[in-house]
Amino acid sequence: MHSVKKVIKALGIVFGDLGTSPIYTLTVIFIFIPITKENVFGIISLIFWTLMIIVTIGHVWLAMGINKNGEGGTVVLAEILRPYLKRGKSALVVLILSMLGLSCLIGDGVITPAMSILSATEGINLIPGFQNIQNWVIIIIAIIICIFLFSFQRKGVDAIAKLFGPLMVIWFLAIAISGLIGIFYFPHILYAINPYYALTFLWHNKIVGFLSLAEVILCATGGEALYADMGHIGKKPITQAWFFVCIALVLNYCGQGAFLLSTHNNQNILYSMIYKESQLLYVPFLIICIIATVIASQSIISGLFAIIYQGINTRIFPLLRVKYTSNELKSQIYIDSVNWLLLFLIILLMVLFKTSDKLAAAYGFAVLGTMVITGILATWYLFLKRKRMKFIFSVIVTLVYVLFFIATMTKITQGAYWSILIGIVPLIITLVYTFGQRRLYGKLKSVRLENFLERYNHYYSTQPVIPGTALFLTRDIRFLPPFINRLFYSNNIIYEKNVILSIIITEEPFGTNCYFEPPVAPGFQRFVIEHGYKIQPNVNSLMLKNNLKPTVIFYGIEHIQSRSFIWKLYSLIKKLTPSYVEFYRIKPSKLHGIITRVKM
Repeated sequence: MHSVKKVIKALGIVFGDLGTSPIYTLTVIFIFIPITKENVFGIISLIFWTLMIIVTIGHVWLAMGINKNGEGGTVVLAEILRPYLKRGKSALVVLILSMLGLSCLIGDGVITPAMSILSATEGINLIPGFQNIQNWVIIIIAIIICIFLFSFQRKGVDAIAKLFGPLMVIWFLAIAISGLIGIFYFPHILYAINPYYALTFLWHNKIVGFLSLAEVILCATGGEALYADMGHIGKKPITQAWFFVCIALVLNYCGQGAFLLSTHNNQNILYSMIYKESQLLYVPFLIICIIATVIASQSIISGLFAIIYQGINTRIFPLLRVKYTSNELKSQIYIDSVNWLLLFLIILLMVLFKTSDKLAAAYGFAVLGTMVITGILATWYLFLKRKRMKFIFSVIVTLVYVLFFIATMTKITQGAYWSILIGIVPLIITLVYTFGQRRLYGKLKSVRLENFLERYNHYYSTQPVIPGTALFLTRDIRFLPPFINRLFYSNNIIYEKNVILSIIITEEPFGTNCYFEPPVAPGFQRFVIEHGYKIQPNVNSLMLKNNLKPTVIFYGIEHIQSRSFIWKLYSLIKKLTPSYVEFYRIKPSKLHGIITRVKM
């Protein structure tokens, strides 16, 4: 019973985007492909084998088999791979690939809610009395739904998470049943699962057939969420849920294919099929459809929050203010700045593109970019681990990703440049921030612990000390930042107890551990807080539990001076984002920032 609940929960959290793809996929494909028996059979066959190769083999079997404590995603995959590589070019390539993966997901993640919600609201056109509704009215309705959705993000989805699964169960049952009814129009459509029809379609249509892959991939967008969101539910429930989802999707696509062959109606194929099957149930279906697209959008939004937070904790993205919205699901977080920026961009895309078919023409390019990166990293890992069978399959699947990616390059001129433009922003931020941090730490003249202690022992034994405990924030006790050296020996500020607080992010997604290390000198020791990269520890509470009650807390502030545009941009990023102490919400009443000027 418990496993059934987890499977239902997985349907609500993970399969929203993938599960709503039948709303628009065939409609977009048959805008430019003639409706013939050969073409319909070929396209349905391509869709079936795309789901099998990309989702079942690529994500469910291969990618989800590479995880750390049940956690997945491009950033996590890069973290898993990194220990097996020697430092140098290989590690740099993995770092840049993880940055590209993060940027690609953000790029197409903005288009997904816009297209899903807009395509669902377009179904209003078939309701009697609303056939002549103006497109701008549909856009306004879609925008209102988006504003409601994003306004709710602050409260989190934990309160309604239990509803998501059952609602998606209803959705998948509805599309499966409608597909079965549709198959009765032309039962022979089931033969389309034979790969012969897919290969024949590609062979006879040559360039047109290859370019159609750019639209066929719409059936598998959302497949990457299975791997990225694995930590929310677990591998087993997602795998079990996929079999149910896969059957529902295949039945519905076959039903739509049969409907096409019997009616030759390529206008809103899913909606037209439902309307023909039962006009009475059309409005309830449309309501469920809109709810399903909202759930799909919610999973994308939550996924983007999680991906950006992984980037923050693996130090490839600058610090941002994070709010936790669930006591049970640590991955349920809210990032205010990201939330409102996403809403603005989604509304902008709706207004610019106006219809879902135009948005679909721009959709898929960056998603395929993410899949290619995941394929490369997974293949690299399987090669190093000498898992030959999986390595061979991973090479084949990655080549399939590359073929689809090449096909989607045609979408760049059709609007996919928006996903590139949107994705370039986080890519620039990650590159400038990551290499800026490296440059900054290289410029700061850190003091080796052994050299520091030589002077410390003399000063501590000969100079008057201040009663109480001073806390110093620094990650590595072996190399102390210059502000500590200056504070002790230039300003003669030495407390009775001096504690180095180091907050260390582990390679694991969850877990918190804290401890005192043995003193390295009289009145001088280190307190360590280790935490998983997907959680944010309550530093103040952990200090209190370990009887650490500092009188004052010192931390470094770098004032960057540079003529270089890149380092000026890096300085601006640091100024606009929260500081280390703000991110970990350390009590401000005891904080004292020590400024160090750095020329870059």
